Formats: sequence, structure tokens, C-alpha cells
Amino acid sequence: MKEQEIIEKLKQENEDFRKLSDEHHHLDVQIGEIDRKVYLTPEEDLERKKMAKQKLHLKDKMAEFVREYKKSHPDN
Repeated sequence: MKEQEIIEKLKQENEDFRKLSDEHHHLDVQIGEIDRKVYLTPEEDLERKKMAKQKLHLKDKMAEFVREYKKSHPDN
């Protein structure tokens, strides 16, 4: 099973994973909105950096779910 297929399966079957994915997507949208600005205030720049770190942390947690799924389903 390909990684994207595992992700989709986890989104459907695992509420914790789905929440992480939704929050990750929400942060991605917010960062995209900030990135469209020509100039960022120091506060906006700091907030963007915090969001980027949080988004990376969520991605790491989601990757752990995928690793665990692969371990528990070695035949896929």
C-alpha cells in the first residue's frame, strides 16, 4: 500500500489522525495567507515561524501514525 493510500485510510478510520491532518491543513492555509503579503511586521513574521514549527510538529506526529500502520500491517 502506498503512503498516500495509508494516509487516506487513516483519515477515514482514525479520528486522532484526522484531527492532526485537519489542523495541519488549517495551518498550511494560514501560512499561505501570510506568505501572500508583500511585507510582514515583526509580529507577523514571528507568528508565521511559530505556525511553521507547529505544522512540522503535526507532520511528524502524522508520520508516526503512518509508521505504526506499516508495522502493524506488514503485508500491505
